[in-house]
Amino acid sequence: MRRGAGRALIVTGTDTGVGKTVVAAGLVQALEGVYWKPVQSGLEDETDSDVVRRLSGRPVLPEIYRLSLPASPHLSAEREGVHISPDALATPVVDGPLVIEGAGGVLVPLNRECLFVEMFRRWAAPVVLVARTGLGTINHTLLALEALRVRKCRVAGVIFSGPANPDNVATIAAMGRVRTLGRVPPLAPLNPETLAAAFSGIDLAPVREAMSC
Repeated sequence: MRRGAGRALIVTGTDTGVGKTVVAAGLVQALEGVYWKPVQSGLEDETDSDVVRRLSGRPVLPEIYRLSLPASPHLSAEREGVHISPDALATPVVDGPLVIEGAGGVLVPLNRECLFVEMFRRWAAPVVLVARTGLGTINHTLLALEALRVRKCRVAGVIFSGPANPDNVATIAAMGRVRTLGRVPPLAPLNPETLAAAFSGIDLAPVREAMSC
């Protein structure tokens, strides 16, 4: 057995709804890893853990906090009288790579004192940032990269989600001084086969290298 942080990878996004969970599922599938979403806000529809289990066919660990309200974790927890403790979110022991998905974007609050990025620093694992390809992505992605680097988080690279937009990708790579790992296009249907095909074009070598450090 290996401690999760030894071969762990964090998946975060520039925003909510950016395609982070689909990318996490693709990474779990490609790396033959284990998925963990420590905090889930919103339980009415298929959860992120459910999506990853369905798309990857890989083991999925239970969430530490399951909160009903589909909102920022700090607010969801407060509505249920729950306090999210960072100490409860220690990386679990797993056999093989552990892919950890955050909630929303980099600076989403866990509670009134702690942002998710502070957990990234505590977990001390490399980060894959998921970004849109469309309008607004340059600003959002560069801000997210800056927030990660200010807190000394290692960034393995950026995976883009959406239709092709070569100039936005090139601009982010140059101005953000970051490796772009590829793009997951809109997938219809979205299933394990189409996801695996999309990930055949993702450069995983920097991810594996970062996880081995």
